[in-house]
Amino acid sequence: MSRKDQASGGAGEPARRRRGCPTCGAAAIDKYRPFCSARCADIDLGRWLKEGYRIATDEEPADDTTPARAEE
Repeated sequence: MSRKDQASGGAGEPARRRRGCPTCGAAAIDKYRPFCSARCADIDLGRWLKEGYRIATDEEPADDTTPARAEE
């Protein structure tokens, strides 16, 4: 087996580049991939739920208020 095959995990398999945890930068663990722990995964989920991740745009936010209905 060549060095390239050993680094990729076997013949014909592409090499995966290991990246750090997106929350803290530590090495990722397969069980929590791409995170290093359940704690970092939960922190990321909290950011999503609190709408901490946003994409910048020039559009105005939609007006979510609805006009009050007149009582008849």
